[in-house]
Amino acid sequence: MSKKKVSLDSKFSSKTEFLMMKKDIISQYGTPGSVSAQIALLTARIQYLSEHLKNHKKDHSSRRGLLKLVGQRKRLLNYVRETDYEKFLDLKSQLGIR
Repeated sequence: MSKKKVSLDSKFSSKTEFLMMKKDIISQYGTPGSVSAQIALLTARIQYLSEHLKNHKKDHSSRRGLLKLVGQRKRLLNYVRETDYEKFLDLKSQLGIR
Protein backbone atom coordinates (compact mmCIF):
# COMPACT_ATOMS: atom_id res chain seq x y z
CA MET A 1 0.00 0.00 0.00
CA SER A 2 1.44 3.35 -0.97
CA LYS A 3 1.65 6.26 1.44
CA LYS A 4 0.14 8.70 -1.08
CA LYS A 5 -2.82 10.62 0.31
CA VAL A 6 -6.10 10.31 -1.53
CA SER A 7 -7.48 13.76 -2.24
CA LEU A 8 -11.00 13.35 -0.93
CA ASP A 9 -11.14 16.97 0.17
CA SER A 10 -12.42 18.16 -3.19
CA LYS A 11 -16.11 18.80 -3.59
CA PHE A 12 -17.92 16.83 -6.27
CA SER A 13 -19.83 18.98 -8.72
CA SER A 14 -21.10 16.03 -10.73
CA LYS A 15 -21.53 12.29 -10.62
CA THR A 16 -18.79 11.84 -13.23
CA GLU A 17 -16.23 13.50 -10.94
CA PHE A 18 -17.29 11.13 -8.19
CA LEU A 19 -16.88 8.13 -10.51
CA MET A 20 -13.41 9.32 -11.52
CA MET A 21 -12.49 9.58 -7.84
CA LYS A 22 -13.79 6.05 -7.32
CA LYS A 23 -11.60 4.76 -10.14
CA ASP A 24 -8.54 6.50 -8.63
CA ILE A 25 -9.22 4.98 -5.21
CA ILE A 26 -9.54 1.48 -6.64
CA SER A 27 -6.31 1.86 -8.63
CA GLN A 28 -4.47 3.08 -5.53
CA TYR A 29 -5.64 0.39 -3.11
CA GLY A 30 -5.69 -2.51 -5.57
CA THR A 31 -8.81 -4.60 -5.33
CA PRO A 32 -12.07 -2.83 -4.49
CA GLY A 33 -12.83 -5.58 -1.97
CA SER A 34 -9.96 -4.79 0.37
CA VAL A 35 -10.92 -3.17 3.65
CA SER A 36 -8.80 -0.09 2.91
CA ALA A 37 -10.45 0.43 -0.47
CA GLN A 38 -13.91 -0.08 1.01
CA ILE A 39 -13.26 2.55 3.69
CA ALA A 40 -11.90 4.99 1.10
CA LEU A 41 -14.89 4.42 -1.19
CA LEU A 42 -17.32 4.87 1.68
CA THR A 43 -15.56 8.09 2.65
CA ALA A 44 -15.93 9.39 -0.91
CA ARG A 45 -19.62 8.46 -0.98
CA ILE A 46 -20.16 10.09 2.42
CA GLN A 47 -18.58 13.31 1.20
CA TYR A 48 -20.64 13.21 -2.00
CA LEU A 49 -23.89 12.77 -0.06
CA SER A 50 -22.90 15.47 2.43
CA GLU A 51 -22.52 17.94 -0.43
CA HIS A 52 -25.83 16.78 -1.91
CA LEU A 53 -27.63 17.31 1.40
CA LYS A 54 -26.31 20.86 1.71
CA ASN A 55 -28.33 21.74 -1.39
CA HIS A 56 -31.30 19.43 -0.75
CA LYS A 57 -32.08 19.83 2.93
CA LYS A 58 -35.41 17.96 2.82
CA ASP A 59 -34.06 14.83 1.11
CA HIS A 60 -34.63 12.48 4.02
CA SER A 61 -34.02 9.25 2.12
CA SER A 62 -30.51 10.40 1.17
CA ARG A 63 -29.94 11.45 4.78
CA ARG A 64 -30.87 7.96 5.93
CA GLY A 65 -28.52 6.47 3.35
CA LEU A 66 -25.75 8.75 4.57
CA LEU A 67 -26.25 7.59 8.15
CA LYS A 68 -26.13 3.95 7.04
CA LEU A 69 -22.86 4.59 5.17
CA VAL A 70 -21.34 6.29 8.21
CA GLY A 71 -22.28 3.30 10.35
CA GLN A 72 -20.83 0.85 7.86
CA ARG A 73 -17.57 2.82 7.66
CA LYS A 74 -17.42 2.91 11.46
CA ARG A 75 -17.77 -0.88 11.65
CA LEU A 76 -15.01 -1.37 9.07
CA LEU A 77 -12.74 1.08 10.90
CA ASN A 78 -13.35 -0.80 14.17
CA TYR A 79 -12.35 -4.04 12.43
CA VAL A 80 -9.13 -2.50 11.10
CA ARG A 81 -8.37 -0.97 14.50
CA GLU A 82 -8.69 -4.38 16.18
CA THR A 83 -6.66 -6.30 13.59
CA ASP A 84 -3.91 -3.84 12.56
CA TYR A 85 -3.66 -0.64 14.58
CA GLU A 86 -0.86 0.86 12.47
CA LYS A 87 -2.94 0.43 9.32
CA PHE A 88 -5.87 2.05 11.13
CA LEU A 89 -3.82 5.13 12.02
CA ASP A 90 -2.46 5.31 8.47
CA LEU A 91 -5.96 5.14 6.95
CA LYS A 92 -7.28 7.81 9.28
CA SER A 93 -4.47 10.18 8.38
CA GLN A 94 -4.71 9.48 4.63
CA LEU A 95 -8.46 9.96 4.43
CA GLY A 96 -8.72 12.81 6.90
CA ILE A 97 -11.11 10.97 9.19
CA ARG A 98 -11.34 12.11 12.81
